[in-house]
Amino acid sequence: MSQHRIFRRLAALWSTGILAAFAVQPVAAQSVRAETVADGLDHPWALAFLPEGRYLVTERPGRMRVVESDGKLGAALAGVPEVVARGQAGLLDVVLDSGFAQNRTLFFCFSEPGEGGNSTALARARLAGDNRRLEEVKVIFRQQPKVASNAHFGCRIVEAKDGNLFMTLGERFSRKEDAQRLDNHHGKVVRVAKDGSVPRDNPFVGRTGALPEIWSYGHRNGQGATLAPDGSLWMHEHGPQGGDEINQPRAGRNYGWPVITYGENYGGGPIGAGITAKEGMEQPLHYWVPSIAPSGMAFLSSDRYGAAWQGSLFVGSLKFGYLDRIELADGKVRREQRLLEGVGRVRDVRQGPDGLLYILTDEANGKLVRVRP
Repeated sequence: MSQHRIFRRLAALWSTGILAAFAVQPVAAQSVRAETVADGLDHPWALAFLPEGRYLVTERPGRMRVVESDGKLGAALAGVPEVVARGQAGLLDVVLDSGFAQNRTLFFCFSEPGEGGNSTALARARLAGDNRRLEEVKVIFRQQPKVASNAHFGCRIVEAKDGNLFMTLGERFSRKEDAQRLDNHHGKVVRVAKDGSVPRDNPFVGRTGALPEIWSYGHRNGQGATLAPDGSLWMHEHGPQGGDEINQPRAGRNYGWPVITYGENYGGGPIGAGITAKEGMEQPLHYWVPSIAPSGMAFLSSDRYGAAWQGSLFVGSLKFGYLDRIELADGKVRREQRLLEGVGRVRDVRQGPDGLLYILTDEANGKLVRVRP
């Protein structure tokens, strides 16, 4: 067929709408690539998106800094409180207030020293107009009690649609039985207002022997949390050796740790009675055996990677160094897809204002990476 006839045939098809329909349908991305935005970060832990294409990044040793749109690292911000930076302890999550454009308010959590050891604390602050310091820093919540441990701080923050804040709290490793008790904050998800006060509709308000900030309990060490498209809270948490879980924390519910788990003791052997289910305890939506060591969590709302990926859940793997795409159907995991294998220990996953995904790699020379379709 001559070139002229081919063009005429294509024109005819376009006029019928057949080719036009194909042209406007987004297609699933067959692959993605990692584009380094910035490197030279010291064990970065969390990422937030500032106006004018800038980024706000926390580094576990206790620094918070602004990264320019061209990847240039700013100096460490002044005003960050004293941080315990040993083992898993340090400066951890950061989120911008939903009204940041007007009030420049942000929230961050960190390992706070104090009598008895340390614990996870949640602070509110204002980012100065010159992006060089934090102002009006105030701790609005402290995990109780403080203990001598450098592990399992949890520390992901999510602002709910009603303006209250959820935060995940680890059970501090050596205090795992505390996760089943309501007189402490170990192994819990808590819910507080932006001034640190307790919402009246929290499930344990007024219950004798229960701390009123608790939203859900029986968790191990949650290092990923996000809102689903319907506004509900989702989280994942590390299992011991196997048994990493995705959960949907609901008010007053018990998620089982350490009574039920799909993991086992380090080195082998069952934990407790070695059971995976018990009446009154919630089953995970999904679990991994072996563990992937999940960190960071985001739902994709954009169509930048094609319609097939819209609505997928993305989770980072610290252990294996990849980004996990989780395809959901009717609230259940349908399939998983490993992306960017070998990119490094993925600590945080966020969707940016441009609709693209961004990740942080938790390494001595950590990177801020844009995920390109």
